[in-house]
Amino acid sequence: MQPTVAAPESVTWKIHMDRSMWVAGVRALMLQALHPVAMQGVWQRSDFRTDPTGRLLRTAHFVAVTTYGSPQEADRIGDRIRRVHAALSFTDPGTGRPHRVDQRDLLVWVHCTEVSSYLETTYRAGVPLTAAEMDGYIDEQARTATYVGLDPWDVPRDVAQMRRYLASVRPLLRVTPEARWAVRFLLWPKVPEHLSWLAPLKPLWFPVGALAYATLPAWARRDYGVLPEAGGGAAATAALRALRASLNRVPERYYNLVFDEETVRSAQAAKERLLAAGYEMERGLRALGASPRFRSPRVPGQRAPSGP
Repeated sequence: MQPTVAAPESVTWKIHMDRSMWVAGVRALMLQALHPVAMQGVWQRSDFRTDPTGRLLRTAHFVAVTTYGSPQEADRIGDRIRRVHAALSFTDPGTGRPHRVDQRDLLVWVHCTEVSSYLETTYRAGVPLTAAEMDGYIDEQARTATYVGLDPWDVPRDVAQMRRYLASVRPLLRVTPEARWAVRFLLWPKVPEHLSWLAPLKPLWFPVGALAYATLPAWARRDYGVLPEAGGGAAATAALRALRASLNRVPERYYNLVFDEETVRSAQAAKERLLAAGYEMERGLRALGASPRFRSPRVPGQRAPSGP
């Protein structure tokens, strides 16, 4: 039985287990908000305005389960997402046109903003990736698209296709009042009740949000106009690498406190499955995903996979 949805040898693990994913996740939300129709779906049919932090943590949970969860866990979360989305619709106030939350073009947009943000942000933060690994990551993530109701061929399968898609959708994008509100909130979000003990540390969040904003395309930062333009190039990359280094120094037992219990349980179950499959787990999931080479699962008669 396959122990995890994605193998620890995959590019998906190399990227998703990196702590710069916090910045990447916020960047994805800021980028998503630029699609007026998609933003209206979030505005009207989600709890983003009342619990934006919860939405970010749910996205983190989805990424975690579809990375190191079991295939059964991933299927369950996919079924739940598709069932919820299928029951929701909203109206574009500008055109009066009704839309479904699970509308194909909106699902593709959300998928592409997430995958491109995860890839670009972690790479700029210092995760070493070859051109082949970048293409491989986008191709691996096409499987994840199936959990929200898309076909793998509905979405880009390599970097060139992703760039063409993002260029094609650019004329549709603009900053709406709702999008600007969302960005401001992501820069200074409300601390959820179950994490109230973190309230004194809330100022530490601002660098995460500010760097997510700084890594947006220049035209997006200019149109949002929420923060002073300090440059999104080398300075942002250097700051992103410094933040990643700081996050890497946080002991895992403290770092994991920001995740909900279901995500932590899923991680523990993944460790147990991987241990049973023969992986060396002494240093935990993150160390396994970050290692340049992996011990092969000790399955009799099976050749060991080569590491990336």
